[in-house]
Amino acid sequence: MNTRPLLLSAALLLAVGHMPAAAATAQPQDPNFIATPADLKARIPGQLRITKPDFVVFVPEVTDEGVNDTGNEHFLVFDGPDGSLMAVWTQSSAESQPDQHQAFARSDDGGKTWSKPRIIAGPKKPGDGHMASWGYPLVSKTGRIYILYSQHIGKTDQFVHHTGWLHGIFSDDNGASWSAPQNVPLRRSLRDNPDPEMPPNVLCWQKPLRLGKDGKYFAGVTRWTSFAVTPNPTKSWMSADARVEFMRFENIDDNPEPKDIRISWFAFNEQALSVPYPGHPEVSACQEPSLVRLPDGRLFCVMRTCCGSPCWSVSADQGETWTPPRPLLRKDGGAPLLHPLSPCPLYDLGGNEAGSGRYALFIHNHDGNYKGFKATDSSNHRRPIHLVRGTFKAGADQPVWFDEPQLFFDHDGVSLGKPGTKGRLDLALYASWTVRDGVPVLWYPERKFFLLGRKVNTEP
Repeated sequence: MNTRPLLLSAALLLAVGHMPAAAATAQPQDPNFIATPADLKARIPGQLRITKPDFVVFVPEVTDEGVNDTGNEHFLVFDGPDGSLMAVWTQSSAESQPDQHQAFARSDDGGKTWSKPRIIAGPKKPGDGHMASWGYPLVSKTGRIYILYSQHIGKTDQFVHHTGWLHGIFSDDNGASWSAPQNVPLRRSLRDNPDPEMPPNVLCWQKPLRLGKDGKYFAGVTRWTSFAVTPNPTKSWMSADARVEFMRFENIDDNPEPKDIRISWFAFNEQALSVPYPGHPEVSACQEPSLVRLPDGRLFCVMRTCCGSPCWSVSADQGETWTPPRPLLRKDGGAPLLHPLSPCPLYDLGGNEAGSGRYALFIHNHDGNYKGFKATDSSNHRRPIHLVRGTFKAGADQPVWFDEPQLFFDHDGVSLGKPGTKGRLDLALYASWTVRDGVPVLWYPERKFFLLGRKVNTEP
């Protein structure tokens, strides 16, 4: 009798007996993992309306041939000069991938239906050119539409999706056609790479508003510091040095070529707004400012930080100088509002530039420690979304006081995104705001996948 097969079988059984249980049995599949386009497409019907949107702007097509529309973020809806609603956003297969581009769509019925998106800058597929990211609109008084965006040139200074020159395109026919891109001059900072050929790391995440002197467009920006100037002291991206500055667009209403747009800078260089990163006070984590006008004419700014709360600053001279940032409280002497390093937009219930004294702040209502995740787990803890109503208080130290946070929306823990990845679970509000006929609408990228809109009641 040939005993060799029996000996081999015994040896195999012995080896398996000494293997860890996880190796001896099939590994359970991560429920967040999106295996195929078909897997992703099957998730869409049950997830599309889970946050109770009133408007659906875009749902990724998800085909086997191409999935470069499964990442959608930095979603800015604005009033077109012809009475339409228009939208520009950063689209890709997933954030920071080489197919990242600028998409544009419009609605002629108040947001009920939207045109099929068109790529107006950047590559449709990897290899078609360098990524174009973080576009934002400005509309001149005569109706010229500008889209300014960050154009990567193949050089990365800090993070690949941060580094780029400011480019601009414009349309004189309500978005039907667009000019060739031109470079928009940016003032260099002491925090930029010393090599003048290396682009800066400057992101404008909200629509510029006519809040500046003489009604000029004004916006807050995040300038991320070059690692050649300030190295990141930890392994987390969150501790990369970043500070808030402000831009005023001086001549948009003259309809200049993009290369001739003039920008004035405030809270610049040493005056940039900063908030120390916990444990490393030598670096700042102060980012993504949102602005509202107060009834007394001052500007009020809220920024995301790593201190467990947003911070605020105020300007009494239309944005030219700003107070040092402080944690955002419910009211003077009250408890801080809780929020991790995630977008925390603040909007005016009366309209973007109204100065109505009634505001809507959106936060996660925790400091980053959420369902077992920690403050640096940004892929998982950026949810749910709470609405916090604010009211102007004349004579107060902090000029806007806030009500109790109210749950606005959440999802049920199903990931969405590029097939072959874990997708996304975060509800990071890279959002925008419109008010028409007295009805505010929050336009938001849901899990950086769907593009949606939801009405907000003006009263509690």
